[in-house]
Amino acid sequence: MKTRTVELIASPREPHFVGDGFRVHNFIPSGFRLDMQRMTPFILLDYNSTYNFPPSEKPKGVGVHPHRGFETVTIAYKGKVAHHDSSGGGGTIGEGDIQWMTAASGVLHKEYHEEEWSKKGGDFQMVQLWVNLPKKDKMSTPKYQAIKYNDINRVELKNNAGHIEIIAGEYKETKGVASTFTPIHMLNAKLNEGGKAKFQFPANYNTALLVLEGNIIINGEEEATTDHLALMANDGETFEIEAIDNAVVLILSGEPINEPIEAHGPFVMNTKEELKEAFNDFNNGKFGYLED
Repeated sequence: MKTRTVELIASPREPHFVGDGFRVHNFIPSGFRLDMQRMTPFILLDYNSTYNFPPSEKPKGVGVHPHRGFETVTIAYKGKVAHHDSSGGGGTIGEGDIQWMTAASGVLHKEYHEEEWSKKGGDFQMVQLWVNLPKKDKMSTPKYQAIKYNDINRVELKNNAGHIEIIAGEYKETKGVASTFTPIHMLNAKLNEGGKAKFQFPANYNTALLVLEGNIIINGEEEATTDHLALMANDGETFEIEAIDNAVVLILSGEPINEPIEAHGPFVMNTKEELKEAFNDFNNGKFGYLED
């Protein structure tokens, strides 16, 4: 097996607000080496680094908006979010939980800080990913996977190094609970100071590491610090991370979807004609109804 090297360490871009409830750094798409095609099947990564929201009687968030052609995956590290969509999905995601929504043929969606959490306020840290769907599945029926933290499978590492939580895909033959349309590995590595973990993915899988807490060294050479993203080159299968201090790292690796991408706002399709159809369907009420 050949070692996979680091292609790029990306610093967090200036944060911006999505609605009034999510203060995010956008990592994907953000330039030619982190665009949708380079990172497919991961076509958007917004990272709400730890941010303290003051108490608010009116929950902050994002009002009703549409999606078509992909999946949204929200991983909660700190804080709580309540969400609803026009297909009947919804609920609350708390610390460690995951909201995996397959928009596919189209849904309306809204998400806000959970009401009781909003009244108290506190530290808020989330990741939202958009995962592309292949052409054959873009118009499939919307669905929703509610993944609770206690249901996530994990692998304990030797020598008190920490553990790996498997959201999707697998690690050391332990499988994740999420179902995916294409091969995807989505893992949380929670390492103790000095802890090491090795990973192996096919060389053609697009792979990136987001450091949420602490600092790490990749392959004994490259340092990636808190709130930075390491893009791994497609030149090998294996790599190792070591925690300089207690660290939390989101690891993403997926088989590329080698199809055209036409994206505009909340729609990600294969052609401009399909984009036009998405806007027409949305304007004609075909995404259902959801009260703001």
